[in-house]
Amino acid sequence: MQLPILFGKNVRNYRKANGLTQEQLAERVNVSMETIGKIERGAAAPTFTTAERIAEALDVPVAVLFGADESTALPGERGRLTNRINQLLSRSNNEQLARINRIIEAFLGL
Repeated sequence: MQLPILFGKNVRNYRKANGLTQEQLAERVNVSMETIGKIERGAAAPTFTTAERIAEALDVPVAVLFGADESTALPGERGRLTNRINQLLSRSNNEQLARINRIIEAFLGL
């Protein structure tokens, strides 16, 4: 998949996940709604500054919008811990994963 198309698809998905319209995202990024539409369709590639503003507005690492795995794109201690947890989980069988899931849900009060 071409990078502008991948970037645009990810912007659209994260925008919708955040409950934002194209107009609302455009306002937050300080670009036109038409620009957001072109970016989402892959018809235009954003500048680095615009890509950073979009990522900030969507509260996601900019690398994720370019296709990086979200867990590996997390900065600092949070990223290190997330990666370690993922490594441990990848070694678990289905029964262990189910137990871990119940423990996490209980811990978080879900």
